[in-house]
Amino acid sequence: MVRKLKVYVTSLGFFEQAIAAPSMKAALEAWGADSNLFHQGAAKETTDPDIVTATTKKPGVVLKRAVGSDGPFGESAELPKSLGGDSGKKRAPAAPAAKAKKPAATPDKAADRKAAQAYERERQRRERKEAKEEAARQKERQQRQQAVDKAQAALNAAELKHTERAAELKGELEIIEDRIRSEGDDWREEEQRLKADLRRAED
Repeated sequence: MVRKLKVYVTSLGFFEQAIAAPSMKAALEAWGADSNLFHQGAAKETTDPDIVTATTKKPGVVLKRAVGSDGPFGESAELPKSLGGDSGKKRAPAAPAAKAKKPAATPDKAADRKAAQAYERERQRRERKEAKEEAARQKERQQRQQAVDKAQAALNAAELKHTERAAELKGELEIIEDRIRSEGDDWREEEQRLKADLRRAED
């Protein structure tokens, strides 16, 4: 059964955001909210005819306008022109204008179904985009890990080669030191013999 779409608005940062969605949960997901803005009083359902008309033309698409502006909602919006003075104060979502007291015309079931189908298409498009971005991030993480593993393997191999070569050189050094000691012993013996011969010759 196709769920009828409702229109929700919130104020995030410098922008008011509006969306036609089947539930508050769906609206929060589309806004990327980390907490329940409805429970916090920062979001609400609206029947403002202008907002309803704009969002139901693009169900599932987050529309924006500058905070404090009474202009139309769109997929992109410019920052508020006055950011000084009371710009640091958070403003609640704009209340429906006086003319909005008149309820919006009730759409027929065919229009409801068409809007809900359009919302579902937008939701699926958004999920595909998020999945594609996550796949790209995962690929980047894998490539980075492969580069780290390769560099670590090269370091390990070089360290092992150094250790083996140092051990070989140490062995060679010990052999040379033994030869030096042996050469010293032989020289001392020969020196003593030659000095003895010298003394006898002098006598």
